[in-house]
Amino acid sequence: MALKTKITVAAEGRTTKGKGPARQLRLNGKIPAVVYGRGRDPESLTISLKEMERTLATSSANAIIDLDVGGSRVKALIREVQRHPFRPGILHVDFYEIHEGETITLSVPIRLVGIPEGVRNLGGVLDQVLREIELEVLPKDIPEHIDLDVTALGVAQSLSVSDLHIENATVLQDLNRTVCTVVPPRVDEEAATAEDEEEEETGAEPELIRKPKEEGEDEGEA
Repeated sequence: MALKTKITVAAEGRTTKGKGPARQLRLNGKIPAVVYGRGRDPESLTISLKEMERTLATSSANAIIDLDVGGSRVKALIREVQRHPFRPGILHVDFYEIHEGETITLSVPIRLVGIPEGVRNLGGVLDQVLREIELEVLPKDIPEHIDLDVTALGVAQSLSVSDLHIENATVLQDLNRTVCTVVPPRVDEEAATAEDEEEEETGAEPELIRKPKEEGEDEGEA
């Protein structure tokens, strides 16, 4: 069965390299890119900035893309998107060529589903510790995300990688690693601290206003 794709990105071969040519490309509404993969040499490309922004906005992180390089189609994943650290905009994109029968390693987002019982009824706070899971999987079996039901989770309870339901893929992370947990509410600690401070203030000894007479002082006056 052929890999199904819904996204096509047009690209052109590129021979120029360096910061100067890359800056000139961006001034013309294009950005540099590269496609690489198992059994092929990296190929430098040029793609439309607007087309790349539209693709990123409308597709999942692990969507399979038809990369049209001068009429030749290459099925690929977006491996890395380099952005400017201060200004909005894409600087460079890395594509990884995939083949139908070859497994690949990639990270898939973990999506928590539901409101934990410990949050809903006891005021706890849901903390997601692990947001992505690393998998080895065939391209046709790449999931957009992995759902994890957290509805029954109580305060001080957690779920781990072993609780994820993943089909047709090999998990490459420790099965005991925590994915999420419900931590107790902090309000109780703050209230206890306030009560302790109030008790300390209430139990303090009153300030001595009048200086006590020294022993023998009355006798001397008499």
